[in-house]
Amino acid sequence: MPIFEYKCKQCNSRFEILHKSSLNQEEVYCPKCNSKENQKLLSTFSATGFSSNSSGCENGNCGIEPSYGGGCSTGMCGLN
Repeated sequence: MPIFEYKCKQCNSRFEILHKSSLNQEEVYCPKCNSKENQKLLSTFSATGFSSNSSGCENGNCGIEPSYGGGCSTGMCGLN
């Protein structure tokens, strides 16, 4: 389920809404002033990172080395 960020045109508050589908979005109301005059904002996304201490593997690395400087589409994330 996608999360979208909005800004209310009436009270300028920012809020997030979790939609059931990115194709079928419900009408959005500001939680602060109940206005339906809202602007969808471009948001960044967050990806979970690799932590060798929380993986639960022996010696803390499981043979996976984190990589930096590229995304998975270029094969630089270490998952390809």
